[in-house]
Amino acid sequence: MNDTPTPTRAGPREWTGLAVIALPCFVYAMDLTVLNLALPAISRELRPTASQLLWIIDIYGFLVAGFLITMGTLGDRIGRRKLLLIGAAAFAAASLVAAFSSTPEMLIAMRALLGLAGATVAPSTMSLIRNMFHDEHQRQFAIGVWIASFSLGAAIGPLVGGALLEFFWWGSVFLVAVPVMVLLLLLGPKLLPEYKDPNAGRIDLASVALCLAAVLPTVYGFKLIAEHGVALANVPWLVVGMVCGVFFVRRQNGLDYPLLDMSLFRSAAFSAAITAYGLSALAMFGVFIFISQYLQLVQGLSPLQAGIATVPGALGFVVGSMLTPRLARHVAPAAVLVWGLVAAAAGFGFIFFAGTEHGLALLIVGNVVMSLGMAPVFTLGNEMIITAAPPERAGAASAVSETAAEFSGAMGIALFGSLGTVVYRTTLADLLPAGLPAETAATAATTLGAAMAAAQALPEAMGQPLLSGATEAFNRVLQINAILGGAIVLGASAMAARILRKRSN
Repeated sequence: MNDTPTPTRAGPREWTGLAVIALPCFVYAMDLTVLNLALPAISRELRPTASQLLWIIDIYGFLVAGFLITMGTLGDRIGRRKLLLIGAAAFAAASLVAAFSSTPEMLIAMRALLGLAGATVAPSTMSLIRNMFHDEHQRQFAIGVWIASFSLGAAIGPLVGGALLEFFWWGSVFLVAVPVMVLLLLLGPKLLPEYKDPNAGRIDLASVALCLAAVLPTVYGFKLIAEHGVALANVPWLVVGMVCGVFFVRRQNGLDYPLLDMSLFRSAAFSAAITAYGLSALAMFGVFIFISQYLQLVQGLSPLQAGIATVPGALGFVVGSMLTPRLARHVAPAAVLVWGLVAAAAGFGFIFFAGTEHGLALLIVGNVVMSLGMAPVFTLGNEMIITAAPPERAGAASAVSETAAEFSGAMGIALFGSLGTVVYRTTLADLLPAGLPAETAATAATTLGAAMAAAQALPEAMGQPLLSGATEAFNRVLQINAILGGAIVLGASAMAARILRKRSN
């Protein structure tokens, strides 16, 4: 006889609450992409320096990454709904001020506040799902909706931004978030349950400082490597981040109420999910940085057309996130996760052939297949992560998964970007036309865009071979990174299978 009580199934209130939870996730993801199209207008109006423009772009992601773990633990302590609503109010206020910023410094400050507020979204929303949906299958579907909301936000961001900039000023891209957050503030107290750890201890401020000192320099170091390559000047940032990370971990092991519960990593399910999630993000972000360039520079698409070409991949994530829970009812969730990674590797295989005659179609198909394969990792992986932790520490556990994704994404951009630069330069060196001036050759070796600009300034007899050689070199970059991405996700599949097999023995 089975005495295990049947989990309470969610009702209309919980499902309506899930729709409310999806709103800030949608805006959070959209805010990561919507700004890019507005950068030319911001440059004209506010006239930021090159350094200020980089901080306008990057400060949001830096502070999101730096405060995720802190916000996850803070939500467990003061209440996840309360933290989410505080973050929503701050996000709406900062978006409103950012829209009417009159100086670069003002916009940087508001983007920083948006990052701080945005760090409350992922851990608060996913941990609330843990408390709202106790039935395993319902919870998997709810997390699928949660993942889909991020995917839709990332896909729609460039399209919404392009439409707004067609008719309004650059600040309008920030105002989209305001009504969504106001709706969350109105509906959240009525539809979302409150949950917090009744035995929560005091937040250790030294751990917060060490967490920031570990995350921010590391992410910044990876960003410098992605932009400028591996150089001696970039290494200290990574060293500082890793040293602070070691001190952070050692401090957590000695605290009664740690910011990061290191015992979570003793769970096979948690370790397998984090491994698969992190490596998948590394491969996906690493290849994506070349896809947008391929669409615009190789295929000659406009920014809007390039955005439309990425929509099928985003929709693949949405469809995969919705189908994964249904598939997991008939197949073991671990098997769905492991074989999903194998399917994602097949998607990278399609991308490998993007440099051929039907390159655009193959790239879109590869994106769709890769997204369908990645969806189980993000859906089931996050479900494994939050259920491996005690209910009272679900916020901290969800923050770990998001921090892993942020770290892996930054590492993927740096790793793939640096490799791409080396491959592009060495391949192009063998394809340069004879008699090309050394200065022009050096310029062409920096990026494909620079090579195209240099080719346009040359006579056709020399410009056309340069253009063909640069395009061929870039296609080689995409091929090698597709191979690397496929190998990484296959490795993640094997590692996850091995970890989960040990648990079952």
